[in-house]
Amino acid sequence: MTNSLKKKFFNDINFTILIGLLIAAIVLSAIFLPGGMFSAANIKSMAFQIPEFGFLALAMMLSNLIGGIDLSIISAANTIAIFTAFVLNGTWLPALPEEARIPAGLVVAILTALIFGVFNGLLISKTSAPSLIASLGTMILFQGIGMALTGGVSIGNIAFEFTDFGKAEWAGIPLIFWLFLGAAILLALLLEKTAFGRKFYLYGENKVAARFSGINNEKVCIATFVMTALLAGIAGLIVLSRVNSAKVGYGSSYLLQTIIVCVIGGISPNGGKGRVRGVFIAIVLMQLMSSAFTMLSLSPYTKKLIWGVVLILVLSLNHWIRNLNDSIKKEK
Repeated sequence: MTNSLKKKFFNDINFTILIGLLIAAIVLSAIFLPGGMFSAANIKSMAFQIPEFGFLALAMMLSNLIGGIDLSIISAANTIAIFTAFVLNGTWLPALPEEARIPAGLVVAILTALIFGVFNGLLISKTSAPSLIASLGTMILFQGIGMALTGGVSIGNIAFEFTDFGKAEWAGIPLIFWLFLGAAILLALLLEKTAFGRKFYLYGENKVAARFSGINNEKVCIATFVMTALLAGIAGLIVLSRVNSAKVGYGSSYLLQTIIVCVIGGISPNGGKGRVRGVFIAIVLMQLMSSAFTMLSLSPYTKKLIWGVVLILVLSLNHWIRNLNDSIKKEK
């Protein structure tokens, strides 16, 4: 095998391993759960569950690709949903006609996401604070805002037309899944086919080189966290439409899972490497395994053990791949 072929092979091997894991999960599920896993009802159920977690995973992916992390995505999603719920149930803007509540709620959600994203981006880019520390602070801040407004109770009684969106289907597939699929495709095109995407990857791989290349690092950082907040906000709205309420603590277990999905999906935590397609496959894999765990009635401790083993296995494989890539470069 020539050096060029070796390089191409090992550049794609992460994705190949991921596809292999997905196929293995499908085969094992078909063997041990032949009746329930791939029934029409369960497939539809998974399609309803994937989007709310999927949007959060895409948000975490973006922050990882620039060599950072956004710990505030869950609290931002919940607080955006709380703001929207207050508009939808008439607590805020009570004089607003009912038919205008949904558009007004969406405007509030978008504005809130933009404010949260710009705040995160400015905090990190202007102070040079590590994103881990900065987003930990904003996570507590956003959560505190939500707690102050709600007192820790759920906010419900929202417009029925909005909750219908979370249950709607098109061509037999949940509308929210189509929304997630479209967002993933658009994000992949943005990152892989545009000038902004090239700047984005260069910034993530080497910030100093990006600056000397004429890239405005601060703008890229702010744009990244605006996008993470918008994606988190969509996840919050999906949860709001599905459960008909908003609360500070919703989705608290998702934070660690989004990090695991990004690692399994081939996203480098150091930045600059990884693709949307890998994260998308990893999201499907995690949902498939979660459904299998539920059907097998596994305890939460057993689930954590399995996730830990999978994560360590993937990290070990990634380390092996990096070593092989280094040896290939030395051969040149």
